[in-house]
Amino acid sequence: MATLNIKNFPEELHAALADRADRQRRSVAQEVIVLLEEAIGQQSPHSILELAGLGAEYWKDVDAGDHVATERASWDS
Repeated sequence: MATLNIKNFPEELHAALADRADRQRRSVAQEVIVLLEEAIGQQSPHSILELAGLGAEYWKDVDAGDHVATERASWDS
């Protein structure tokens, strides 16, 4: 794996990058890789942490137990 060192990296940009990485639960190095992959069109696979909460807006008012019971009942029909 290659190493990339960046000289004279602006402090403000590094702080913003670190904040973004924290929000995404990534290291700064991981965040830089993700951003560069997006910029050149190569998407990396999502980690399980990135999938947490995915689709939560669709399930906000749904009772999971009722939903499962309804689904299971539909199998018998």
